[in-house]
Amino acid sequence: MKALVLSLVEEEEGRLVNREVSQVSCGSREEPTSLSRAKGNLCVTSSENQGQVPKAKCTQGQKNGLVYKATRINLHKDKRKQGSSRTLKERSEKKGTNMDIQTGQVVRALSPLESLEKQLSCPICLDMFTKPVVILPCQHNLCRGCANDLYDSRNPYHFSGGIFRCPTCRFEVVLDRHGVYGLQRNLLVENIIDIYKQQLESSGGGDGDGNEPPLKAKDAKEPMCQEHEDERINIYCVTCQVPTCSMCKVFGKHKDCEVSTLKNVCEAQKAELKNAIDLLAASKGCVQATLAQLEDASKAVEENSQRQKQRLGEKFDLLYAILEERKAQLLETISQEQDDKTALVRSLVHEYGQKLQASTTLMEKASQSLNNSSVAEFLISAKQLITEAKDTAKNSHIQRPEPGFEKMDHFTLFTEDVEAMLVKMDFGTGGDEDDDDDYEEAEEE
Repeated sequence: MKALVLSLVEEEEGRLVNREVSQVSCGSREEPTSLSRAKGNLCVTSSENQGQVPKAKCTQGQKNGLVYKATRINLHKDKRKQGSSRTLKERSEKKGTNMDIQTGQVVRALSPLESLEKQLSCPICLDMFTKPVVILPCQHNLCRGCANDLYDSRNPYHFSGGIFRCPTCRFEVVLDRHGVYGLQRNLLVENIIDIYKQQLESSGGGDGDGNEPPLKAKDAKEPMCQEHEDERINIYCVTCQVPTCSMCKVFGKHKDCEVSTLKNVCEAQKAELKNAIDLLAASKGCVQATLAQLEDASKAVEENSQRQKQRLGEKFDLLYAILEERKAQLLETISQEQDDKTALVRSLVHEYGQKLQASTTLMEKASQSLNNSSVAEFLISAKQLITEAKDTAKNSHIQRPEPGFEKMDHFTLFTEDVEAMLVKMDFGTGGDEDDDDDYEEAEEE
C-alpha cells in the first residue's frame, strides 16, 4: 500500500506547482495539522503558520515523507467519509427519503409534479419557462427573453449575428442576423407547461396533503420597478404615495421625496383598511335597515295603490249606477208621455171611425130612400132622415190634437254642465267620510 501511494505521489510531483509547506524541519516527522486539496494538488499547511512559505528548503526524501503522511491521512478521511455517506444513504433508502451526499442532510422525496417542474425550469432565470420557449442546437431549452438577454450581454454590438454558450452544457450557439428569433420554438415543452398548469389548478395547487409546492412561475415573483427593470420594489414613496425601488430614491424621480419601508407603510395601510372595513360593517347595518324600510315602503305603496284603485273603481261604479238609474227614470218619463199621447190619438181615431161609419150608413139609407121608395113611403121617412143627417153633420166637428202634439223636444237633456264637471273631476283632499257624504247627496238628487 505504501509503495502504491508513493508511486502515485511521484507521478503527481510533476504537476505540483507552488506547494506550500508550513512547519517543516529536516528530519522531523511531525504531522501537519490541516489538509486541503485544490485542483488535484496536495497542500500541507499548519494552523500556526498557515499561508507562509518556510525559509529552509526540504530534501526530496523529507518532502516525500510529508506528502506520504498527508496522502495517507487524506485517504483515511475519504474512506471514513465514504463509509458514513454510504451508511446514511442506506438509512435514507430504508426510510423512503433522499439524502444530499455533499451535505449529509436528509431531504424530502420529490413528488411527480415537483420533478416535472424542475425539468421545466429555465437554467437562467431558474423559474418555469415563459412562452415562447426556444430550443438550442444542443437540444436544451431557454425562455426566449432569457436567451435574448444572454445573447445581448455576449454580443452588445451585434448586427449580423453572434454567439453565446448554452448555460447548461456550454455548447457554443452561433446565431445569424435574426438573433434568438431565428431559433425554433419548442411547442412540445409549451404544451407540457400548459398541461402542468391545468393539472396544478385542477388539483388545488398541491397533492391534497399540503406537500406539493405552489406553481413557481415568473408571475409569482415580486413586482419589479418599471423604471429599473432589474430592481425589486422595496421602499414606499410617502410623498407620491407609490411603491418604488431604491434606485429611484438614489438616482430617479423620487430622490427628493420622503420614503419609508414597505413594512411600515403596509402595516399602516392595513390598519387603515381594517378601520375602513369596520366602517363598512357599521354602515352595512344601516344600509340593511334602510333596505328593509324601503322594502316595507314599497309593499305599503303597492297595498295602498291597490286599495285606492279598488275605491276608485267603486266610485265610478257608483256613478255608473246613478247614471243608469237616472237614465231609467228619464226614459220612463218619456215612455209615459208617449203612451198618453198615443192613447189620446187612438181614442180620437176610434171616435172618428165610429162617426164616419154612422155617416156612411146614413148616406146609404138616404140614397136607397131616394131611389127605391114610393112617394108615400118617401114622405113618411124623409123627415126623419133629414133630421138625422143634420145632427150627424153637426157632430162631425170634434176636438182635434193641438199643433205640435206629436213633438217630444221638451225631453231634450242638457248635460254640458255635468260633462264639464266630469272633465274637471279629480282626486280631492277630503277624507273618505266627506266623499261618502257627497255621493249620498248625489244619490238623493
